This record gives sequence, C-alpha cells and structure tokens, in this order.
Amino acid sequence: MSSHTDNDPLEELKKTSTGVENKKLAMWAFLASDCMFFGTLISTHLIYRKVYPDVEDVIDIFDIELTGFSTFILLMSSFLMALSVSAAHKNNLPSMRWCLGGTIFFGLIFLGCQVYEFQHFVFDKDLTLSSSIFGSTFFVLTGTHGVHVALGIFWLGSWLIYSFTDRYKRENALDVEVAGLYWHFVDVVWIIIFTVVYLVEYIEF
Repeated sequence: MSSHTDNDPLEELKKTSTGVENKKLAMWAFLASDCMFFGTLISTHLIYRKVYPDVEDVIDIFDIELTGFSTFILLMSSFLMALSVSAAHKNNLPSMRWCLGGTIFFGLIFLGCQVYEFQHFVFDKDLTLSSSIFGSTFFVLTGTHGVHVALGIFWLGSWLIYSFTDRYKRENALDVEVAGLYWHFVDVVWIIIFTVVYLVEYIEF
C-alpha cells in the first residue's frame, strides 16, 4: 500500500517562500504598483486644486446624488464579489455564477452612471479635458478608474463564461479569488476618489 502525504507537491510548487500562492503574490505586487499610480493621479488633482481653487465652481457642476448612488452600487458589487469567491472555494457553481453575474451587472450600472455624468459635465457644464486644469486632472483620474472597472468587468465576465465549460475545475477558485482582489482594489480606490475629489468640495475650511 502506497503511503499518502498530506502535502501535495504540485500545490507546494504553486506557493512562494512566504506560503502565498504565486498568482496571489503577483496580483498583490501589481496592485501595489497600481496603488502608487493612482496615488500620483490623486495627488496631482489635489495639488492643482489647491493651487487653482477658484478655477471651477464644482459644487454647481457635481451631481452628488448620482455619484453617491454609483458609489453605493460599486460597494454592493464588492460584497457580491466576496460571496462569489466564497462560493467558488466551496465549489458551489450556481451561487458563484449568480454572484459573479450580479457583480458584473452592478459594475455596468456604475459605468453607465459615469458615462452619464461625463456627458452632463461636457454638454451641460462645459467641463472638458482641455477646458481647465481641474477638467484635465478630474477626467484623467476618474477616466482611468473607469477603464479599470471596465477591465474588471471583462475579466469577471470571462470567468463567468468559463465556469460553464467542462474545463472549469475547483482549483480555478484561486483564479476567481485573484480577480476578486483586483475588483476590491478598484472599489477601495473609488471610495478614496469619491471622498477627496467629490465630498471634500462640500466641506468649508
């Protein structure tokens, strides 16, 4: 009778010396670099806003109710993403698919709100990428985040479709978790943007 070992050599090869899976470690490294990237964009926006405080009357431009709604939607998508990862590790495919689908749906609502907001700024408030320093830093920052959301939706959609194929295995739960790390990061970045770009304008110093 062959002896059975508790540690699977193939699983061990997937881990780094820290005990963390290679894919997760790679994602954490990417998110760290992306964090610095967004930190630069946010800092640039805040610095120029401080240097040119009277360039735009942003309270008249912003629709805080719409942005608050889209922020809530993105937070709920993060909750569904967590449920999806949990279901994936339990190999509960129906639940994983529903939660992934809900995450994607909420992400699309968020993008729809952002597109509507941008149209409102451009056509009703004459705020464009080249109209002012505020417009340049604002659209670059929020637009870059929107691109990240769109990429996340495409990534999650790919896993949703893949889960209906025979090639999907329980081991792919790790891949869904890695995608979930990216999605949570995108949500956290938006909370920071919503706070320092939108809400701070309503605070009187």
